[in-house]
Amino acid sequence: MKGLIYVFILLSSSVFSQDRIEPVFLKKTDLNVEKLVGIDNFEARYFIQNNVFHKSSNTKPLTYNNFKLGELSSANIFNPLKINLYYRDLNVVVILDNRLAEVFLINFNDLDIYRNVTHVSTGYDNTLWLFNQDTQELELYDYKTRSSRVKTLPVQDEVLDLKSNYNTCWLLTRTHLYVYNYFGSLLHKFEHPGFNNISEYNGNLVLEKENHLYFMKKNSGLFLPLEIKNLLITHFFVTNETLYIYDSKFLYEYQLKTN
Repeated sequence: MKGLIYVFILLSSSVFSQDRIEPVFLKKTDLNVEKLVGIDNFEARYFIQNNVFHKSSNTKPLTYNNFKLGELSSANIFNPLKINLYYRDLNVVVILDNRLAEVFLINFNDLDIYRNVTHVSTGYDNTLWLFNQDTQELELYDYKTRSSRVKTLPVQDEVLDLKSNYNTCWLLTRTHLYVYNYFGSLLHKFEHPGFNNISEYNGNLVLEKENHLYFMKKNSGLFLPLEIKNLLITHFFVTNETLYIYDSKFLYEYQLKTN
C-alpha cells in the first residue's frame, strides 16, 4: 500500500510540474523609456520616446522621427533589416533599414483599393501582414508591387494583437487565437481565456492576461502559466529564449527553458 501511495505521489508531482513553467531569473536593469519595443539578437534596444523611434546599442545611438505622420502607434523589429513603423492616425507604414534610414513609405489611403488598417506585422520578402478593419480580413500585402498575395476569410471578432514570422501569422481576437500559414490557410483556431497580447519566438507564444504570462508550445493549444510573481507587466517579449519584462522602471530578464 505504501508503495502504491509513493508511486501516486510521484506521478502527481510529475503531472503538476508540467502544468506550469518556472523561468530562471537572470538580471534586473534600470530603464526609463516610454515604450520598449524589443531587443534584437545583438542586444540592441529599440524603444519609442516622445514619438521618436530609437535604436540603442554599443555603437552610435540611432533615431527616426516623422512628426507629420502623427503618433507612432507600433513598431515591429522581427527583421532588423526591414523594421516597420505603423502610424495609425494617417494609415501609414514606414519601412526602415538597420540604420533607421527610411527605405519605403506605404500610404494605405492612396492605394487603388483603400485599406483601413488596424494591425501590422512583418511577412517574408517585401510583405506585411495587415488586418483590414473594413473587410475584417487578414491580408499578406506586397508593398513593392502594391498588391495582395493572400487574403483570409473574414474574422467576425475584435482583433487585439497580430504577430508573425516568415512562415506563420498569429491573430488574437477577444475569444480565439487564429494561426495561419503564409498561404493564408487557417492551420488552427484555439479558444482562449482572455489574453490581450502575444509575443512569438520560434513558433512558440507567450501570452498575457491580467498581468500574468502564459506559454503555448508551437501549435499545442495548451496555455501553461509562467511562474513570475509581483511584477507589473508594461511590455514583454522573447529573444533567443530570454524573456524580457518591462515595468516602466526596470527591465527584468529570465531564461525561458520549455523543453
